[in-house]
Amino acid sequence: MLKYIGKRLIQLIPVLIGITFLSFAMMRLAGGDAVTYMYEKAGGAVSQEIIDEAKKEYGLDQPFLVQYGKWAAGMLRGDMGTSYVSGREVFDAFAEKLPATALLTLSSVLVTLLISVPLGILSAVKQNKWVDFIIRFFSFIGNSSPNFFAALILMYLFSVKLGWLPVVTSENIGLSLILPTMTLALSMASKYTRQVRAAVLEEMNQDYVTGARARGVKGSVIIWKNVMRTSMITIVTLLSLSVGNLLGGTTIVESIFMWDGVGKMAVDAITMRDYPVVQAYVAWMAVIYVLVNLAADILYHYLDPRVRLGGDRL
Repeated sequence: MLKYIGKRLIQLIPVLIGITFLSFAMMRLAGGDAVTYMYEKAGGAVSQEIIDEAKKEYGLDQPFLVQYGKWAAGMLRGDMGTSYVSGREVFDAFAEKLPATALLTLSSVLVTLLISVPLGILSAVKQNKWVDFIIRFFSFIGNSSPNFFAALILMYLFSVKLGWLPVVTSENIGLSLILPTMTLALSMASKYTRQVRAAVLEEMNQDYVTGARARGVKGSVIIWKNVMRTSMITIVTLLSLSVGNLLGGTTIVESIFMWDGVGKMAVDAITMRDYPVVQAYVAWMAVIYVLVNLAADILYHYLDPRVRLGGDRL
């Protein structure tokens, strides 16, 4: 187990190098930089000498490879750099925004599981009956609705028309959390429901289920003690992808509801060409996806001993 975990963590190194190098290059190819953006936004005539001096101060006048090398060396020392816009340490900015994103991730995943698992099982048990058709219809609608569209519909209904919830994040975190959670859970629950239904149906057609029924075992016992244990592989796979994406910050939802998380911070940084923040965000996304997928692989082993990686046990 430890050998496998160490191997996966070592594999993270070339992944980080490749992803951060490409993102670093793409930001430069996009044109512009934080210094130019700030002076243009401030208005008024600013001499080129002042702009050049500011770029020199931040090292933006140096060749691309030199800039990337200095940034990478700083990351190895645990230094994410300093924001060109706010002047704050990037690590401090991340530490400040991450709890909001983690809270939104937790609430969205919990609501998604509470909705999708019971509905997926019910849809499978009532296959091709009216309950199944209704669940599949609404899951199709939810799965095909973009997050920004669902956010606007929910905002219009619960904030503008009914006035129950704040339009954007307010001091009442509990109420402010409901709309972004519902927006994310709507799409994820729709996808999860269909996947849980498919996984449960596949298991219900297995010989061991037929044998259990022949022995008089109750259907509820078969579902929860046998079928769901194997079906959890599918749920864990979906969770690993969703949690990685959510912890990286759901940029659209956070921006619409002004939820002050990592995703919104990344959007603002990209708009203002704040390279250190963008690079730290990209590195964070890469690390999160690798670690979450590693955790999912370990869970596979305990949920289903038949799962092997490279033909060997973990």
